[in-house]
Amino acid sequence: MEVLTQPVSLADIRQAAERIRPFVLATPLVSGESVTGPGSWFKLENLQRTGSFKVRGAVNAVLQLSDDQRRRGVITLSAGNHGAALAYAAQAQGIPCVVVVREDASMAKLDAIRRYGAEVVLVPLPDWQARLEGEQQRRGLHLVHPFDDPAVIAGQGTVGLEVIEAMPEVRTVIVPVGGGGLIAGIACAIKEQRSTVRVVGIEPEAAPAVSESLAAGAPVPPSRLDTIADALAPPYTRPRNLAMIRRYVDGVRLVGDESIRHAVKALALSSKLVAEPGGAASVAGFLLNESELERPAVIVISGGNLDGARLASMLVEKKIPGVGTPGD
Repeated sequence: MEVLTQPVSLADIRQAAERIRPFVLATPLVSGESVTGPGSWFKLENLQRTGSFKVRGAVNAVLQLSDDQRRRGVITLSAGNHGAALAYAAQAQGIPCVVVVREDASMAKLDAIRRYGAEVVLVPLPDWQARLEGEQQRRGLHLVHPFDDPAVIAGQGTVGLEVIEAMPEVRTVIVPVGGGGLIAGIACAIKEQRSTVRVVGIEPEAAPAVSESLAAGAPVPPSRLDTIADALAPPYTRPRNLAMIRRYVDGVRLVGDESIRHAVKALALSSKLVAEPGGAASVAGFLLNESELERPAVIVISGGNLDGARLASMLVEKKIPGVGTPGD
């Protein structure tokens, strides 16, 4: 097995679960039969505090800060979900928080970040990383990275612990992929307990950072970055995440935006669940690849931060040819 720098272990994830327990929810596992057929289950991180799984990693990281780091405060970059999660964690601990956000972030996500008391710095996407580094150095803040942080990865891995506890007989776990922190943590938690369970990532065709980096053998900028699934559209990935994905993940599949829109609509109308495009990408990927995916299958719905106008626009999208929804 590949040796990782600062590896995240099953023990780290279990310790994270105990540490964050007072601040997060153990989210439900419910039948996905109405959308993805018998033997499928949805892990509802869209019902998590702050509306996504991101709060798990953010809280785990904040709770391990030194006294000096707490005094100085924290900073991150985010499309919205990690920013809201870090703002929540920082507010709970009385820590200053700054979030550098891409300027096309949804108003719902910006409002959530501000509601938890963080300062928002809006920047164009090409300037995202440079502005983050500039603000961090100028203010002396501690960076809590959205996915390249062992504490964050361990926190996200607690989703995997809950999946195994709720359904020890699971055969396949489907996970949305952005920067790779969620699937790295989940896959570690699952594979270290049940090595035969298949873990599959679903990534947008229009933001293939992890797929292209895996193919290149090292992190490379994605060739595209224009997906509707903004939560899955980082401008890069990192070696730590790629190494864990290579070790633990059985494959990463690409899915188009039209299929993601269909999944958002199917979840809303057939399962009565609100999922943002990034959160619904796993469902879209399952529907497109279900013939090769063994059941029982758990599909992680990673977030639900979607404003009403955007959801309404997706509810009128036409059905995707060849992708059926049970009960239509």
